[in-house]
Amino acid sequence: MPMSANDRAAQRLDFVRRHQSTADFRIAPASADASFRSYWRVECAHSTRILMDAPPDTEPIAPWLDIGARLHAAGLHTPQVFASDASQGFVLMEDLGDRAYLPQLNDASADPLYADALAALARVQAIDASGLPVYDRAQLVMELELMPEWFLARHLGFTPSCEEWDVIEAAFTLLVHAAREQPQCFVHRDYHSRNLMIVERDNPGIIDFQGAMLGPIVYDLASLLRDCYIAWPVARIDAWVEAFRSRIAPEVDASTFRRWFDLVGLQRH
Repeated sequence: MPMSANDRAAQRLDFVRRHQSTADFRIAPASADASFRSYWRVECAHSTRILMDAPPDTEPIAPWLDIGARLHAAGLHTPQVFASDASQGFVLMEDLGDRAYLPQLNDASADPLYADALAALARVQAIDASGLPVYDRAQLVMELELMPEWFLARHLGFTPSCEEWDVIEAAFTLLVHAAREQPQCFVHRDYHSRNLMIVERDNPGIIDFQGAMLGPIVYDLASLLRDCYIAWPVARIDAWVEAFRSRIAPEVDASTFRRWFDLVGLQRH
């Protein structure tokens, strides 16, 4: 029998009671997630923590713990873990606050905030990706096929002709080739302005990293600079892309790197 919302709430409360140093606390919703996970803020008199509730039958926490540990070992600011229970699907962690990059970005703040994000990304890419799922052709095509299935068919009610399918499939082939011909590295997969938090120490705080894979070297760069939620003038993007190329792949010529960036950005969107 599926667990009721009240039963799950009781489990959350029991987990927090077992791992908090004080019995005087309250639990309030912190944020939702595009999955079965939910996040709760545990508020005490002088501190707050975040409780991640990840039902183990749908959202096992082992990948989150593994990736978080790898990022932390590389000196990146991920939430410190205070307690976890894989069987129940709970993690009690550091509260990185509510200052996501997105609402703080403007013409004046963009350069320093992106400088921190790009410096952190260079460290992410140097992490050993052993054991991670591979961003292979099947994964890339599966994501691309969401476009005709959902955008064209479901939302537009449009069925491509045979000739139009040929064009779509040729485009898919080009995008997959561009992604696979690049150097492959540790990829966060959702490295953008809503998953980067402004923090006082080792900015940015990095969240939502459990989907990390071995994938294209420009993937996270495209996630950050071809962000769904904010757009920048081409000249600023050019400068950020070129600075990052010079830092992490100076052996790749600028035009090739920019082509990879544009095409992986297209695949992602």
